[in-house]
Amino acid sequence: MVILGIDPGVATVGFGVIDAERGRNRLIQYGTITTPAGQPLSVRLTQIYADMNELISTFHPAEMAVEELFFNTNLTTGISVAHGRGVILLAGEQAGIPIYEYTPMQVKRSVVGYGKAEKKQVMLMTQRLLRMDKIPRPDDAADALALAICHSRAATSLINADRTFDAKKYDTR
Repeated sequence: MVILGIDPGVATVGFGVIDAERGRNRLIQYGTITTPAGQPLSVRLTQIYADMNELISTFHPAEMAVEELFFNTNLTTGISVAHGRGVILLAGEQAGIPIYEYTPMQVKRSVVGYGKAEKKQVMLMTQRLLRMDKIPRPDDAADALALAICHSRAATSLINADRTFDAKKYDTR
C-alpha cells in the first residue's frame, strides 16, 4: 500500500511517500513543496493545491496521513498553516484518497515508542526504519515520512478492525 505522508504548512509542506507491506516500509520519495515569501496567500495556496495534485497523480497513494494542527504560541502561524492544511485535505478528498490524521504525540509514540520523544530521535528512527543512508532533510520532509510510518503501523494493526482483523477467522465456536 502506497502511503503519502504530509506535514502541512504554507511556506514549506513536507511530503513522504512509502510503500507499506507486511510490516515493512520501503521509501519511495520525499521532499518539500515550497512557496515564495511575499506572494499573496491565495497564490501560495493555489501552488500547494497544484503540487499536491501532481504528487497524487505521480504516486497514486492508497491513503494519506496528515499531521493534525498543533498550536504552540504563535496563533498567526497556526492560522496560516490551517489554510495550507485545508488545501491539502481538499486535494486528497477530491482524489478520493482516504485521509487519516495524527497528532505529533501519536507520531512520536508510533515511530520512537515514546510520545514525548525529541525531534532528533524521531528523525533517527525514521532513517533506521526506512533503511536510509542518512537522516532525511529538511525537517518537514522527515516529519512527513514519520507520519507515513505512523500510518503504516496503525493501518496494519490488528486493533484496526475495519482493515485487517477478520473475527470469523478466529471464532472457535
